[in-house]
Amino acid sequence: MNPRIALVTSRDLPSIDADDELLAALLPGGEVVAWEDDAVAWSDFDLVILRSTWNYTEHLERFLTWAERVASQTRLVNPLSVITWNTDKRYLADLERAGIPVVPTTYVAPGDEPPEHALAGHVVVKPTVGAGSRGAALIRDDVDAAAAHVRSLHAQGHVAMIQPYLSHVDAHGETALMYVAGTFSHAARKAAILSRDLAWSAGLYADEKIVPATATAAEREIGDRIVASLPELVAGGDGVAYARVDLLPTDHGPVVLELELTEPSLFLMVDGGAAARAAAAFLSLARGADYDSDEGGE
Repeated sequence: MNPRIALVTSRDLPSIDADDELLAALLPGGEVVAWEDDAVAWSDFDLVILRSTWNYTEHLERFLTWAERVASQTRLVNPLSVITWNTDKRYLADLERAGIPVVPTTYVAPGDEPPEHALAGHVVVKPTVGAGSRGAALIRDDVDAAAAHVRSLHAQGHVAMIQPYLSHVDAHGETALMYVAGTFSHAARKAAILSRDLAWSAGLYADEKIVPATATAAEREIGDRIVASLPELVAGGDGVAYARVDLLPTDHGPVVLELELTEPSLFLMVDGGAAARAAAAFLSLARGADYDSDEGGE
């Protein structure tokens, strides 16, 4: 009998996500279900995989409570402790302390004032809990406007984060490295989002232009180092089933923009073998076996 696998999405998505559709077709016991669906008996599944739950940022407390309940009933991936850590982008400070190059970031909690130097120049201001560019703004040489956006985020109860806009992304794009069960699978390139007018055809995230990419040696070095160090970075890091490392180019080499361990799109459509590799890994997890593969693509 095939194990039952839940591919968890959201009711707010107008149509099934492309990754979910590919995986469901390759998993005989796979079923796409919404995390908000109270009628789902989560204990009936052998494995519950967070996939396109992209509205969690607006319902974080409810989402984490749901994840805790599911984790008490069956195997949840990624693990609850990893999700709790990764849903707040202040994890970037942990990466930096571990010696990983990250985009320089200033965090400003509600009630605190941002340092003026952090607001100068071209900056990105966004909430530490957010996905799909929601709440993010690119502000060009306007300290007052940047400070106003920080205040707006504070008024919504968010911790704000301020980062310099790394303009090389306009020409070279952002590189996403996908890992499944600790093994590199494939890479994709995303065009810059914030420097152009945003479109929101799916409602929960800004539209992205995604193309296949070949990761450079420098990009792979950073991605591989992060994934290998996850057990030391976060409790439950040895149980990470999937990861996406988003990198931006600079004059001094790539830096980490985000480490996506909760609900990243894995851009399975850009690599011919990616969906099959992911499905095989998830099926092995559902059967309770250790998954090991040397078939990662480039």
